Amino acid sequence: MKRSMNRREFCNHAWLAPVIGAAGCTLIGSHRAALARPIVRTGTPKLKTSLNAYSFNHALNDQLKGRAKGVSLFDLLEFCADANIDAFDPTGYFFPGYPNVPSEKYLNDFKRRAFQLGVEISGTGVHNDFATPDRMLRAADVHHVKEWIECAARMGAPVLRVFAGTMPEGYAWEKVASWMVDELKKCVAHAAKFGVVIGIQNRGDMLKSAEDVIKIVQMVDSDWFGVVVDTGAFQTPDPYQDIARVLPYAVNWRLKEKLDGPEGSIKIDMKRLVKIIEDAGYRGYIPIETLAAKDETNYDPRSRVLGLLAALREAMNHGS
Repeated sequence: MKRSMNRREFCNHAWLAPVIGAAGCTLIGSHRAALARPIVRTGTPKLKTSLNAYSFNHALNDQLKGRAKGVSLFDLLEFCADANIDAFDPTGYFFPGYPNVPSEKYLNDFKRRAFQLGVEISGTGVHNDFATPDRMLRAADVHHVKEWIECAARMGAPVLRVFAGTMPEGYAWEKVASWMVDELKKCVAHAAKFGVVIGIQNRGDMLKSAEDVIKIVQMVDSDWFGVVVDTGAFQTPDPYQDIARVLPYAVNWRLKEKLDGPEGSIKIDMKRLVKIIEDAGYRGYIPIETLAAKDETNYDPRSRVLGLLAALREAMNHGS
């Protein structure tokens, strides 16, 4: 496969600089925002378990960087099958050669093994920053996202997760959101051609509340754009309320062990969360993600994932 252009190389090609059109100048509130259209779902709620690869971040990087034996994405397919997890979300970072897309052979072998094991692919994701004031860096990230949209389509991943970005100092939120939405629209237009939904994750960066997230959904205004709900990242007094507010636009999840609000972390109330999800009529994958604390030296991703999975399954079964 031809080598992909990385971010730095892209930025060195000045002729690839994007033309900043009128869309990039539209500020939130300067015009009436388009109404965000909730996803229309029929039938009763249907939740399917999934594993986000980031739970095994350290072990995956151990193998990729040759630090230790670690684990591979193929190993995690086996883990999902052993644990009867319905699906797997293989984050792009953990494919060999990232940020370049993996070879066709690697993707095909990965898809074949997932099929043999009966493990579905619930999505994938990349790293990007659409909040940077540097237009060339934003353009490079649009190029990067477009490459991975095509990779997601070949992999059979229905959703590609992207980030908003870190709020830069000296700029109003509305101004940053306007150029961020301009870049997102380019990505979404490309994604629609390949049948992939773009999901933006609230990460506690630009997007700290349901209000922030819904503003972006309104501005992008596309059936091919939705929200990857990060349960641990709403910086509000009642994160459960924010989760409920964004649920009509949810296309995927990062279900974590704790809620990290402005007053610190608290253990998630899984039964309360699942009730909120079911009350909204959500149908789809619920990828779980466990994280090691900064000072945690004995983090065991297998046991932590299995513990969170058990709690989710118990709540899904209403404690029966």
